[in-house]
Amino acid sequence: MRIIAGAARGLRLKMVPGKHVRPTADRVKESLFHIIGPFFEGGWVLDLFAGTGALGLEALSRGVDRAVFVDRHRLSVETIRANVQLAGFEEQAEIYQRDARAAIRVLARRGIRFQFVFIDPPYREGWHVPVLKQLAATPILEKNGVVVVESASDQELPKAVEALHVTRELVYGDTAIRLYQLQRNV
Repeated sequence: MRIIAGAARGLRLKMVPGKHVRPTADRVKESLFHIIGPFFEGGWVLDLFAGTGALGLEALSRGVDRAVFVDRHRLSVETIRANVQLAGFEEQAEIYQRDARAAIRVLARRGIRFQFVFIDPPYREGWHVPVLKQLAATPILEKNGVVVVESASDQELPKAVEALHVTRELVYGDTAIRLYQLQRNV
């Protein structure tokens, strides 16, 4: 697993010890960033269920100003810290060991708005919809912000969760990526 493009291109990332983390495959990551980027001029990203931090680090490497990494597992947080340091992004990263929904509440109180939110939870534990509902109910996304949701390709997720609607779906073998954006009645 590596950073694919940008300032830290080619950097090999550390893996989380054990089997509780399933990192996003490089080919999936590369395709995703070609669709949402491929490069950025500032902005903030939120990497929920961050695991190794690969998605947030890829965004930092491609030009976002700041990334917030959230994972509830100590080993994941330690790995994220090590990878942030390896990439030289310590000044641009915030790392929290917390539940994703608690982190959303805290970040919303701080008034932070994110251009991208990455959600890559354990596939079969039922986190997708509750986290999407909380994001839809919280003013945490920028006006045209995108929520990137990774799941198993055979896993059913709704086309809309509150005001968040799927704008694009991509399937790569056993992995599916859905892009959600806010659509409010004006």
